[in-house]
Amino acid sequence: MDLTENMAKHLRDIHFGGNWTSSNLKDNLQDISWEQATTQVHSFNSIAMLVYHMNYYISAVCKVLEGEPLEAKDAYSFEHPPIQSQEDWEKLLDKTWIDAQNFARLIEQLPEKRLWEDFTDEKYGSYFRNIQGIIEHLHYHLGQIVLIKKILLEQS
Repeated sequence: MDLTENMAKHLRDIHFGGNWTSSNLKDNLQDISWEQATTQVHSFNSIAMLVYHMNYYISAVCKVLEGEPLEAKDAYSFEHPPIQSQEDWEKLLDKTWIDAQNFARLIEQLPEKRLWEDFTDEKYGSYFRNIQGIIEHLHYHLGQIVLIKKILLEQS
């Protein structure tokens, strides 16, 4: 398995299971209601906001890997559409799972030598840095989601 295949596997494992932490997004979010997902605990972001934020960057980099320009802005990465029902929450989750599979597929198709090229602009570093950064970012926020979920369950 080459590096891009390994990176794609790692991304899928974070979303759907199989990573060595034995913790993944799908399992941790499967029993969260829309009310829980939108509840703010202390001064933390809500689970829904974190899920949107995590997927924001995946969606943006997918577009780049499909040949489009980079249009993401950090300032917009927490501005999710309103979630006012279970259907709204499930739409966000469905988009997250679809985008994760698409991103993994695009990573697998990336020639390994491209990983070391500049990502859209020299200031962003290489493709490797950006893809690996997203993987690290996912783990970071997955940990937050797990803790927020525990707090929500203790409060109910």
